[in-house]
Amino acid sequence: MEFDVVIVGTGLAGSILARELAEIGKRVLMLERRAHIAGNTFDEVDEHGILVQRYGPHTFHTNDRGVYEYLCRFVKMNPYKLTYRAIVKGIAVPCPFNFTSIRMLYDSETAEDLISRLLRAYPGQEKVTVFELLESDDDAIRGYAEMLFEEDFRPYTAKQWGRDPEEIDKSVIRRVPILLNDRDSYFNDEFECQPEGGFTAMVRNMVDHPLISIRLQTDALQDLELDEETGRVSYQKNSAPHIIYTGALDELFGWQFGALPYRSLVFEWVSLPQSSFQETAIVAYPKDAAFTRITEYTKLPVQDIPGRTVIAKEYSLPYDKSADQGNEPYYPIGNDQTQLLKEKYLQLAKEFSNLTLCGRLADYQYYNMDNVVRRALDVAEELKGRI
Repeated sequence: MEFDVVIVGTGLAGSILARELAEIGKRVLMLERRAHIAGNTFDEVDEHGILVQRYGPHTFHTNDRGVYEYLCRFVKMNPYKLTYRAIVKGIAVPCPFNFTSIRMLYDSETAEDLISRLLRAYPGQEKVTVFELLESDDDAIRGYAEMLFEEDFRPYTAKQWGRDPEEIDKSVIRRVPILLNDRDSYFNDEFECQPEGGFTAMVRNMVDHPLISIRLQTDALQDLELDEETGRVSYQKNSAPHIIYTGALDELFGWQFGALPYRSLVFEWVSLPQSSFQETAIVAYPKDAAFTRITEYTKLPVQDIPGRTVIAKEYSLPYDKSADQGNEPYYPIGNDQTQLLKEKYLQLAKEFSNLTLCGRLADYQYYNMDNVVRRALDVAEELKGRI
């Protein structure tokens, strides 16, 4: 069978693009290195009947109604509020840090004074960044920020990213605000959900189309050829199809300009003969543990499995394609140096007229799930007009 489009990767970005192009009559071939679809959102039911997310915790949240409604085409979205704790000074406090966190970390008089100072300093605001608090003229507010930075932000960043906070893009740290209220939820978006039956079921429905073919356990890079003279990318010697690539950007070009750094993850899975292990779905351990966080999957999504739960301890380490552990790229590391290297690869990609990049790894961009959906939909609209 001849194909109009070849998509490398069956994660969320690739699957949305496949569906969108198939719906306008394009014959799509999807190639996947792993033995399953859905990329890092892959989930499955374990031997105890618990739905687990094998590549780390995911929950869908967005303020983009169009993105939410698009996913609802393929699955029922069940409301879900993620709650989160961080161990600070040995205490499991709400995260993002809120007024309850303050009351748990300070004596009553000091806590109420600090809360009053925050409300006066930032009237009408629901949240601030730790950087704003660190620049405060108020000694008590600045001291609070310094404590959080040294007890949480700095050690967690070092553990998660392998770098000091000063060495990564500040936007990464700004992703976790400090709340000026008692809200106890990790996000505060209009739509916060878990797909009924899991993310893999959602993606499976997405790629269930007569014009979409999928080949698993296939290393597409072995059959891709980039011809700089013609400005075309060929798949199995055929340069006619349009190529959509969602994998690691530098690997596509054989690390021509050098390797882009990524962080990888390793999980230690523990099945426990008890109904609950921790208060919330996720608990972060900035200090005093080798792992970064523990996820309890009977709480993500909520599952009633009497007398049994399963947890995953998450360890962050540098990505190394040839290593026994840490051989999957998860997170691009953003800073000025990597941005320059990324731009070299993106400029090179523009030289190939039938090549499109999309997704966290191919764009070398830290995306939330809704950002990936919006990006894929935008790319699909652009492609519909020219292929």
